[in-house]
Amino acid sequence: MAAPATGGGISADVPILHSENLTSNVKSIYYSRTFLSIISGVVAGIWGFTGLMGFVFYLLVMMVASLGLLVKAKFSIHTYFDSWNRILIEGVFGGLMSFVLFWTFAYDIVHIF
Repeated sequence: MAAPATGGGISADVPILHSENLTSNVKSIYYSRTFLSIISGVVAGIWGFTGLMGFVFYLLVMMVASLGLLVKAKFSIHTYFDSWNRILIEGVFGGLMSFVLFWTFAYDIVHIF
């Protein structure tokens, strides 16, 4: 993750976020969640999850991903992002469609054909 530059005469309490770094960090979250959505969809399909169990699996994977991002940022969210929402829910609902697509695709290949 790209760290922000610190200002010379500005108080240390106020973080400075450059728009390029923030955009890069948000893109990293988006791409990692999309990749995890695809992989978890394939895994859910191979393991034979159906119905609500598949969606619970997806939410569990996204919670673990959020925890991993928190650890990667050393629990200092405001150093890399402008709000907690960026790391907790950014890209979760966008990746849901990819998850369902690959979940049904993998389930059909393994369990139906």
